Amino acid sequence: MGIFGGSSSPSTDSSSKEVKEALFKQVQAESAMSNARTLISNVNEHCFEACVPNPGTSMSAGEQACLTDCMEKYIAFWNTVSRTYTRRVGTEQKRMLAL
Repeated sequence: MGIFGGSSSPSTDSSSKEVKEALFKQVQAESAMSNARTLISNVNEHCFEACVPNPGTSMSAGEQACLTDCMEKYIAFWNTVSRTYTRRVGTEQKRMLAL
């Protein structure tokens, strides 16, 4: 049934699904960019502050090792959270497209 009580044609239903899917993909892409910016910002903020307490003209080997280790751990954690979130979004996408 259409918006105003009439029956909707199959082409309208399929184009509506295509619009929903395109919109959802656009939102996903924008979300991915936002997540990447957030990740970079958080890594810079947390790891740099923790590993380089007194910035100078160069970093010591210990500071570099600390920064590398911190970044690897932070990114691994982020990836775990991201995979879980992506699965959830995929489930929601399927549910929304079924409407």
